Amino acid sequence: MKMSSLKLAVMSLGAVAALTSLPAHAGKTLDAIKSRGQVVCGVNTGLAGFSQSDASGNWTGLDADYCKALAAAVLGDASKVKWVPLNAQQRFTALQSGEVDVLSRNTTNTLTRDASLGLNFVGVNYYDGQGFLVPKGKITSAKQLKGATVCVQSGTTTEKNLTDYSRANKLNLKPVVFEKLEASTGAYFSGRCQAYTTDASGLASTRAKEAKDPSAHVILPDLISKEPLGPMVRRGDDEWFAITKWVLNGLIEAEEYGITAANVEEMKKSTDPQVGRMLGSTEDLGKLLGLDKEWLARSIKAVGNYGEIYDRNVGPKTPLNLPRGKNALWSNGGFLYAPPLR
Repeated sequence: MKMSSLKLAVMSLGAVAALTSLPAHAGKTLDAIKSRGQVVCGVNTGLAGFSQSDASGNWTGLDADYCKALAAAVLGDASKVKWVPLNAQQRFTALQSGEVDVLSRNTTNTLTRDASLGLNFVGVNYYDGQGFLVPKGKITSAKQLKGATVCVQSGTTTEKNLTDYSRANKLNLKPVVFEKLEASTGAYFSGRCQAYTTDASGLASTRAKEAKDPSAHVILPDLISKEPLGPMVRRGDDEWFAITKWVLNGLIEAEEYGITAANVEEMKKSTDPQVGRMLGSTEDLGKLLGLDKEWLARSIKAVGNYGEIYDRNVGPKTPLNLPRGKNALWSNGGFLYAPPLR
């Protein structure tokens, strides 16, 4: 006797519901992290506002704070991060080989990288675009750089974008290529190149950190590319991929719901169902990630929500002085839109 299609559908829905109520398996990466007691995070060798260390070895920046949020979520302590500084050429190999658990290093999501490296992009933590830094003076547009020498770092999307832009606009730009970031910026400030190009956020960081007189250099208004920057993890561990993705989403969602580092404990008493889900006071979403119910509350308490992270590291009150712009919440005219935590 054949079972009715309706009965089969009901049984299927029941099976799905049963599966989604079960805790997730931790996954091999999370098992390794718990065993060693540290999240190993690949970061920039030193990019102000994103990831840089002080004389005492304390790391700060928008990318560094994401690593701290991960450590808080999975280990209960934001300080349990092992920092691995990587240049542009080293970063993908370090992640592929297992030297780092996550790469949080102002890296652009592209089809080639997504499809060919055996890596997954977690999401976007900063929407950027490539620009040009030039000495303050007569040049006010990138189109005026015809025939100019331009310092650029190799092994980046920046180098290819520069070539494409030059050809498309018949500018005959002359790239002066360096392997290390410090070499390319040093060459520009010494006068070897007429312009320096990278992501606009990187230009602001370089100007604030390295220029003797930041006001003597301007970032041209032209953006010649889309640069959605974000963390990456290795393929093959879906559980770790889910954790890294939802920590980022959770920090964005926390800003939308007004949950901050200062009020997170008080917000656990909120009657808003979504806040209760996020902070584990009414539902336990953590079990679906192989974590406990306080995972996101700890992350927010450690580093704040996305808006706090942005303002502290790169916002208008910092030397980088970057307005939120595209990196504002979708409800405030920006691009940031996290899938719902439910």
